[in-house]
This record gives sequence, C-alpha cells and structure tokens, in this order.
Amino acid sequence: MKAKMTISLILLTLLVLPACGQGTNSQGMDVGTTAPEDANAVALYKKSCLSCHAADLSGRIGPSLQEIGSKLSQEQLYTIIHDGAKGMPAFQKSLSNEEIDALTQWLSKNK
Repeated sequence: MKAKMTISLILLTLLVLPACGQGTNSQGMDVGTTAPEDANAVALYKKSCLSCHAADLSGRIGPSLQEIGSKLSQEQLYTIIHDGAKGMPAFQKSLSNEEIDALTQWLSKNK
C-alpha cells in the first residue's frame, strides 16, 4: 500500500512540476503566462533588443528596461524605438508600426 502511494505521489509531482516553470523561459523572460500579443512582443524583443538590453532587461550596452514603464509613457517609448535616441538606433525601417506598438505596450507594463 505504501509503495503504491509513494509511486502515485511521485507521478503526481512529475505532472505538476513542469507546469510550475512555465512562467519564464530559459533566459528569465516571462513568456508562459503572457497574452499572445505579449508573446509576440517578447519574440520581437529577443530579435531586436536583447543584444543591448539583456535577456532579463537589465541592460548591457543600453539602459535597463526592467522598470521602464514607470519612467516613460507608451508614447515616449514608441518615439524612442521608432526614431532612436542617445546612441540607440531607429527601428522605423526594420520594424513595422504594429511591431513597435506591441513592444511599447509590453515594455510599458514593466513597472
């Protein structure tokens, strides 16, 4: 009886534990619990922003974006991504307006 309970507990644990880790990916970015539009923004971030702002948004060459939503409005973020600023290149030619908007909405949630 004890052996069956132990095996059942182990199996239950194996089923539950993978679900616990779905909130972040291997780079520490929250993707498992986000809306589809946020997942799109995360993919855009990885493609266009990660090299300068780091996987965890802590900054490398560029500044930290971890609390950028409490410092800049969505409009300000949009303008910076679209036109560039202080060493940051403009992305108006490499990202569509919709992609820039998705990034600004996602980044503005970082407060």
